[in-house]
Amino acid sequence: MLLFYIVDILFQVYFFFILARVIGSWVPELQNTKLMQFVVYYTDPYLNFFKKFIPPIGMIDISVIVAVVCLWVLEIIVKKLIILLLI
Repeated sequence: MLLFYIVDILFQVYFFFILARVIGSWVPELQNTKLMQFVVYYTDPYLNFFKKFIPPIGMIDISVIVAVVCLWVLEIIVKKLIILLLI
C-alpha cells in the first residue's frame, strides 16, 4: 500500500502545482520568482497540451479546468490499477 500513498501524494502535489500556476498567472510579480519558474517548468507542458485543443472563451481559459479533470480521472485509473495489482 505504500505505492498507493506515494502515487496519491504525487498527484496531490501536481494538482497544487497547477493551482499555483493559475494563481501565479493572476499576479505578475510572481512570474519572475524562482519558485514560480520551477512550477511553470513542470506544469506548462501538461497545460499547453490542453490549450492546443481548447481555446479560451473571452478572458477565461477553461483548458485548465479540463486539464485538472483529466488529471483527476488519470489519478483514479492509476489508483484502481494499483489496487488491482496488489490484491
